Amino acid sequence: MDLNDDPQQAAYRQQVRAWLDEHAHEAPDLQAIADEHERVAAHTAWQGRLAEAGLCGVTWPEEFGGAGKGPLEQVIVSQELTRAGVPAHFDVIGVGMMGPAIIAHGTPEQKAAHLGPLLHGDQVFCQLFSEPAAGSDLAGITTKAVEQPDGSFRITGQKVWTTYAQHAQYGVLLARTDPGVPKHKGLTMFIVPMDAEGVTVRGLRQISGEAEFNEVFLDEVQVGADAVLGSIGGGWTTALTVLMFERLTLSGAVSSYRPDRFAAALAAEPGAREDDDVRRRLGAIGVELLATRFAGFRMQSELAGGRLPGPEFGLGKVTVVASAIAAADLITDVIGPEALEESSEWAYMTSFLPGLKSAGGTEEILRNTLGERVLGLPPEPRLDKGIPFNEIGKNAAPVGGN
Repeated sequence: MDLNDDPQQAAYRQQVRAWLDEHAHEAPDLQAIADEHERVAAHTAWQGRLAEAGLCGVTWPEEFGGAGKGPLEQVIVSQELTRAGVPAHFDVIGVGMMGPAIIAHGTPEQKAAHLGPLLHGDQVFCQLFSEPAAGSDLAGITTKAVEQPDGSFRITGQKVWTTYAQHAQYGVLLARTDPGVPKHKGLTMFIVPMDAEGVTVRGLRQISGEAEFNEVFLDEVQVGADAVLGSIGGGWTTALTVLMFERLTLSGAVSSYRPDRFAAALAAEPGAREDDDVRRRLGAIGVELLATRFAGFRMQSELAGGRLPGPEFGLGKVTVVASAIAAADLITDVIGPEALEESSEWAYMTSFLPGLKSAGGTEEILRNTLGERVLGLPPEPRLDKGIPFNEIGKNAAPVGGN
C-alpha cells in the first residue's frame, strides 16, 4: 500500500491547504463561546463556509452540492483541517450518515428539500433509532407508526440517546408499521420535523456535565406519506445504510487519538517511563491503534474503488474506541486525580469515550456481526427468528417456571 499522495492528490491537498491558509482566521474559536446556542450557530455558519469551498460533503455527488471526490480526498481534507487547527463541520450525523441515506434511498423531492440545506448547516439532523426497551436490538423497537386513511402516519413512542436533538430541525426515525410480520420486516423509516406537534425533547445530563444526548417523546405525531424514507416495510434496509456509515464515521471521529500523543503525556510524568507496567500497557495500546490505522487505510482504498461500507467496517469502531478508553485509563492511573479536573486536556476524553462503546451498536453486537457475516462463524441461537413481532414472548415460560 502506497500511503503517499499521487500527483493528483498532492495538487488537491495544496488546493485545500491554500484555502485554509487564507480563511482559517474566519473559523470560530468554539472553546471561547460559553453559550451553547451561540456556539452551535457559529459552528454551523462555519460549516456553510466549508461547504461553499467544497470541504464539507467531500464524497457527496456534485449534483447534491458535494465535491464529488473520493474517500481519500476526504482523508486529505480531514488532515488539513487538523493541521490548520480549525473545526470540521458541526453536523457529523447529518453529513456523515443521514445525507448518504437520503442520497441512497430518498425521493427526488426529499433530496431537493434536505441535502443542500443539510450540507450548508441550515438544517441539522438527528438519528431517532435507540429506545429504552430495545437495548442493542434495533429491530426490537416498539415505536409505532399507524397509517391513516389519507396515507399519512401517526407516530407514537420514545427514543433515547439522541445526539443533538435539541438543535435538530429534522430526525430520521425508525418505527414499526407492521407488527404482524417478523421484526426486521415490519419497519419503516421516516423523516420527522422536530418541531412537529407531539414531539418533546428532554436533555440527558452526562458525567462530563454536558447534555449532548436526549430522550425524545413522540405522542401521536402526524407526518405525511412523503415523510417515508425508502419504502414502507423497507426500513431495515435503510437503517443498515445509516449504521454502516455511522460506524465508519465513529471510527474516524476517534482516529485523532494517536499513541505518540499518549506517550508524550506519560513521558512527562516522573517514573512513568521506567515503569514496566506502564510501558507494557502503552505498547499494547499503540499496537492496536497503529494496526487499526493501517486497516482503515485499506478500507479507505476499498471505498475509493466504489465499495460501500460493509460489516467489517465495525471493526475499526470496536478497536479504536476500546484502545482509546484503555489509554484514558492508563493516563488517569499515572497522572492521578488531576487528569479528571476540568482544566485537564484528558478530562473530557475520559468521561466521554465510554459512551461510544454503545454508539453505533454495542461492542458485543458488532463482534457477533463480524463473527457471523465476515468470519462465517455459526450465528447465535435466536428464539425470535421468523416469528411475527406481536407474537414474540407470548409463549415464554415465566421466571422460575419449568
